[in-house]
Amino acid sequence: MAAKHGNLSINSDNIFPIIKKWLYSDHDIFMREMISNGCDAITKRKKLEMMGECVLADDYKAKIEVVVNPEEKTLKFIDNGIGMTADEVEEYINQIAFSGATDFFEKYKDKTNEDQIIGHFGLGFYSAFMVADQVHIDTLSYKEGAEPVHWECDGGTEFDMEEGSRTEVGTEITLYINEDCLEFCNEYKAREVIKKYCSFMPTEIYLSKANTTETQIIKAEEKLDTDTVIEEIKKEKEEDEQKLKIAKRPELLNETTPLWAKHPNECTKEEYLEFYRKVFQDYKEPLFWIHLNMDYPFNLKGILYFPKINMEYESIEGTIKLYNNQVFIADNIKEVIPEFLLLLKGVIDCPDLPLNVSRSALQNDGFVKKISDYISKKVADKLSGMCKTEKEEYDKYWDDISPFIKFGCLKDDKFCEKMTDYILFKNLEGKYLTLPECLEVNKTDVEENADGESSQEKAEEGAATEAEAVTETEASTEKGASAETEAPAEAEALDADGSTVEGEVLDADGNPVEEEEETKEKVIYYVTDEQQQSQYINMFKAAKMDAVILTHNIDQPFISQLEAKNEGIKFQRIDADLTDSFKAKTSKKAAKEMEEQAEEIAKIMKKALKKDNLTVKVEKLKNKKISSMITVSEESRRMQDMMKMYAMNGMDMGFGQEGETLVLNANHPLVQYVLENKDGDNVKMICEQLYDLALLQNAPLKPEAMTKFITRSNDIMMMLTK
Repeated sequence: MAAKHGNLSINSDNIFPIIKKWLYSDHDIFMREMISNGCDAITKRKKLEMMGECVLADDYKAKIEVVVNPEEKTLKFIDNGIGMTADEVEEYINQIAFSGATDFFEKYKDKTNEDQIIGHFGLGFYSAFMVADQVHIDTLSYKEGAEPVHWECDGGTEFDMEEGSRTEVGTEITLYINEDCLEFCNEYKAREVIKKYCSFMPTEIYLSKANTTETQIIKAEEKLDTDTVIEEIKKEKEEDEQKLKIAKRPELLNETTPLWAKHPNECTKEEYLEFYRKVFQDYKEPLFWIHLNMDYPFNLKGILYFPKINMEYESIEGTIKLYNNQVFIADNIKEVIPEFLLLLKGVIDCPDLPLNVSRSALQNDGFVKKISDYISKKVADKLSGMCKTEKEEYDKYWDDISPFIKFGCLKDDKFCEKMTDYILFKNLEGKYLTLPECLEVNKTDVEENADGESSQEKAEEGAATEAEAVTETEASTEKGASAETEAPAEAEALDADGSTVEGEVLDADGNPVEEEEETKEKVIYYVTDEQQQSQYINMFKAAKMDAVILTHNIDQPFISQLEAKNEGIKFQRIDADLTDSFKAKTSKKAAKEMEEQAEEIAKIMKKALKKDNLTVKVEKLKNKKISSMITVSEESRRMQDMMKMYAMNGMDMGFGQEGETLVLNANHPLVQYVLENKDGDNVKMICEQLYDLALLQNAPLKPEAMTKFITRSNDIMMMLTK
């Protein structure tokens, strides 16, 4: 062929400065593009051979060689693919942004498909000029009678092209690396970059160092035709195997058939674990994994691993590697990977992704959203299926995977809709319940007298009630009150003393009317700190009531979302209020007396504590060992939590805010003592102690309050010694 000098067909003389600075976000991507082009050329040659348009030698082995030469500051990429004629070099290289892969598809669209043709953009080759001052191409086409071509360009707009000297079909590209990028001539850096981008490319990639004197020892029977034997190693014993010292072989850097490309039925547990260790350098065994395998309506394959996270010491941050035809694109591309799944570790390969010219970012395409939705759906299907068919395993994994799932529900409405019935809640007994099961548990009527009182105490209480009933009956008879009155359809229930029992009514048959189940069955009680709220937990257990454990930071926004999306469901912390299950039944008369006592003791407490805005209630609790408690309404506490979250300056985040109520047990001797000794010497001390004890069941005391509490406790113990 005649030598030719000409100008590249471009629209701007400044194309190369633009390429060097803006085409790719990372300069090391040039290596991915060079190798990808080689893979394309090899794929084309194989497809042409399948169509009978070319013939491959029996010993043909597709491969790409990368040769570093730090002495000459060069980097070579050699493939045995389709090669190019002079006309093709003119068309594909000299006309920037004309895609050889696109032209190949157009020409053979009726004879083949697009699978495994990596290049779509035409600019990949020119990424070489980001690191090279000069680029040479030596190529020989597969076509019969084709002449070799040599092409070179120094990064300007001019090129030189002439007949070359290559004798094998394929292409060799030589990059003369500039001074700023000499690190890429280093064998270790080249290996690092190739493994980053090309670990799973469909063609074998070998790395070697030019003019190396490095050697390796092999068994004689392992010798290949391509090996250069330096010497035979003398055997120490006759029975020893014959070994050879050979020039170091090029190093194979990739796996051409990655695990995700296989059908899930063909993969073993050990293969999944080995792949996980290799790709993510994580030697802790993952909990489980999801193998994605889809051909329609788009091609997508991948494996998502649920890692075991130590949330106390590690941040929850995963890595999802995105591939396009086994070519690494980037980590954690949010347009493709649902945000909540970025907490996982995994790989996703989707050849149908609409990438931009740099193959590094996604174009704005509705198709991408469909891929993201599909991935989310497959994860939900896997998790819900596991909950249905492998409940024990699902329970075992729950504590580790719950942050992923709850975060997913917060971020993805469709995922939340699919997963709502498969969210687990651990109850006070350590059993895992689904949301429907939690609601079912709360339908059960609360049993009475579950306060742990002894039979003797119950007998004494019953006798006292009976005596009081006799007295009340006699008094009412003397006043002419009728003991036999006809009960109306909704008559109030009477207790033993003839007074109505607060909160109970009778139906037409005289039976107590149960509280509406609609409100009872919709409340789910929860615990945020098992240690701090232990007193309330004990009360719940004694009353044979249940609650769920919600200790993670994500739980508060999560339950708020569940309430918003599921009408009628309400979550309430166990210290938000005292249910009737914890209170002893009282007559209207006794209830009125307690109201009067509450007014009286409230004045005493406010004066002793110097808290004029304190809300005080007096209740008869079944458990006589409890003297005082604090309740904070669910709404007020959530508001306080929200203020803490947003760190609103100047806001008092401690107790004493609206919604806090001090509950005093009328059945406790200390409370009775305060009522009976309003002006006693120790009343102030007892009031302070009752209040601090109640606070301690909800949250740690502030430093100053804790100091006073300890001092006061010591004083009380000293009083006991006298």
